[in-house]
Amino acid sequence: MKMITHLLIPALVLALSTQLSVAQDVDVDAIIQASEKAAYYAGNDGRSDARMMIVDAQGRKQMRQFTLLRKDVADNGDQKMLVFFSRPADVRDTVFRVEKHTTLGEDDDRWLYLPALDLVKRISAGDKRTSFVGSHFFYEDVSGRAVNEDLFTLMSVTDKEYVLKATPKQKDSVEFTHYTVTIDKTHFLPVLINFFNGDENYRRVEAVSVETVEGYPTVTRSKVSDLRGGGYTLMEFRNMDYDLGLSDEIFSERSLRTPPVEWLK
Repeated sequence: MKMITHLLIPALVLALSTQLSVAQDVDVDAIIQASEKAAYYAGNDGRSDARMMIVDAQGRKQMRQFTLLRKDVADNGDQKMLVFFSRPADVRDTVFRVEKHTTLGEDDDRWLYLPALDLVKRISAGDKRTSFVGSHFFYEDVSGRAVNEDLFTLMSVTDKEYVLKATPKQKDSVEFTHYTVTIDKTHFLPVLINFFNGDENYRRVEAVSVETVEGYPTVTRSKVSDLRGGGYTLMEFRNMDYDLGLSDEIFSERSLRTPPVEWLK
C-alpha cells in the first residue's frame, strides 16, 4: 500500500502542477472576447429565419416563427437588431427592436411593437431577464448579455473546451448568483451555459447543433430548459446569410410599423 501511495502522490502533484500551469497560460479575457464575437458578431450583419417550439411542463406545445435582422456598429461593440414575427396569428406583425450598448453601466434599449394596439412598448432594463414572447428564452438571451457585466474565472481546461465561471458585477440586477459556460476550443462558440441560484442549477442553455455557414461557425439549433419548473424551448435557425450590406435605416423606429419587406421574404 505504501508503494502505491508513493507512486500516486508524485503523479497527483504532477497533474495538479500541469493544470495550474495551463491555467496560468490561459488568457480568460481573450477567450471571452473571442466567444462573444463568434456567438453574436459573425460577419458585419446577418439575416436568418427562426422557429421556436415552446414545450411546457405538461408537454403542451406552442410555436413562434420570425425573421431576425442584425447589424454591428463594431465588433464586440454596439449592435442593432430587429425580430419580425410571422406566426402564429396572435403574434403576427409583432416586432422586437434592440439597440445593444456595450459601455459598462449603459443599458440596452429594447422595444416591442404590438400591432393589435398599434403600440410601441419599451422594455425596461429590469425586464431583460423575463420571458421572450412566452418562451423559455429571455429578452437578454436574444440580443446577448454584455460580457462586461460579469467577472469571469477559469474553472477547467481540456483538449476540447474551456469551462468558465461568471459572477454578475451587479448582483441585484439578475436572478442568478453565477453561471458556468463551456466554450468549444474549435470555434469558440459557447455550447453549454448553466445558471445557478446558490447551489441550485435551475436553468440551462445549450447549442444543440453547430454548422459552418458562409465560413462562420453558427448555432443552428439551441435549447433553453427550465430545470426547476420543467419545460423547454427549442430554437431552430435556417436561411442564414451574412455580410448583406444592411443599411442603418432598416433598424430605425420606422421599421416597427413599416417592415423592410424585401428582407423578410
